[in-house]
Amino acid sequence: MAIIALEDVHFNAPHGFYEEEQILGNEFVLDVFVDVRIDAAAEEDDLFQTLNYETLFLLCQAEMRKPARLIENVAQRIVDRIEDHFGQVRGVKLKLRKLHPPLGGRVGSASIEITTGVFDLPSLRTLRILRKLSNNLKELRED
Repeated sequence: MAIIALEDVHFNAPHGFYEEEQILGNEFVLDVFVDVRIDAAAEEDDLFQTLNYETLFLLCQAEMRKPARLIENVAQRIVDRIEDHFGQVRGVKLKLRKLHPPLGGRVGSASIEITTGVFDLPSLRTLRILRKLSNNLKELRED
């Protein structure tokens, strides 16, 4: 398992609910993490057996260029495009931030985060807690 990531990727894009945002655009920052197998690529030093992060960037850029009213729409399109394009993807974690959203006050960013696949699995700590709760329930039923 390996994580190939692009972090702090800046775009000016025509996304937003208000007409002015769609005309002038807004500043966005994207972080995307993709879980992939890299064994063959690492062993053979072969770009075609891994996830090419240049291609990853171009896929993100293509979706960022398509106007949308909601950042949820843009983020989901990017995730879908990554999963459709790369066959070896086991999960995607994406965070899209809209810098300085027009909310009538000083706000650094508004964001959406999407996780799929292995990123969506519960943590080991969560599994331990669930196992302990399950055992406690069994003990209560037996009493």
